[in-house]
Amino acid sequence: MEPRTGKRADSGRPRPSLSPRLIVEACLALMDAEGADALTFRRVGAQLGADPAALYRHFRSKDDLLLAVADHLLGEGLEGFGPSDDWRQTLRGLFIRMHKVYLSHPRAAVLATVRITRRPAEMRVIELTLAALSDAGFPPEQAVRHLRALVDFLLARSCMDATHCTLDAHTRRGDESAWYGEYAAVPAATHPHIAAAAPCLASVDDDANFDFALDLMLDAIAARAPGKG
Repeated sequence: MEPRTGKRADSGRPRPSLSPRLIVEACLALMDAEGADALTFRRVGAQLGADPAALYRHFRSKDDLLLAVADHLLGEGLEGFGPSDDWRQTLRGLFIRMHKVYLSHPRAAVLATVRITRRPAEMRVIELTLAALSDAGFPPEQAVRHLRALVDFLLARSCMDATHCTLDAHTRRGDESAWYGEYAAVPAATHPHIAAAAPCLASVDDDANFDFALDLMLDAIAARAPGKG
């Protein structure tokens, strides 16, 4: 039997050379298909047709690999992005992009959104955000406070939305139907405000509501901005 050298597949075709990007993309594909439990060196090695030990040349541990996957997601959101002359539009465009990427890979996002990657894409996001807040007139100390508020909102909301996406279909449908089911049936005598709002509760789209909540935050930041931009 031919040893698993990582150079040649069993079919005789050359295996692609392992690289950090190739490994991360294989991890993301596994997590998209099977969830976080699939993220093991053995499974990733099998996906790539390589000895799992070869992955350690690029990543020290499973956690190191997870952080690389998390940064890869941020990198996807940054593809093709450029800052606007308007600091508010820069932040709005950037954070909407990140939220969409997380929802396109919800099983990975559940883990990625609670970590600090310490890697280039994350640092680029932080740099862009701080630059926009600086353009709004905030000095570094205040810019950092607003940065944390924005990033915490993005990550918390993205984690919540991603977790909802990973629920089984029956559970997800049950939660979504509550707005036009149980809430619509609440009696006005005991819950008058819910009863009055019931026709509207089911009409709120989750994606649109993310944009709405982000705009609320940006409105508040603009009101505080020394430059009133």
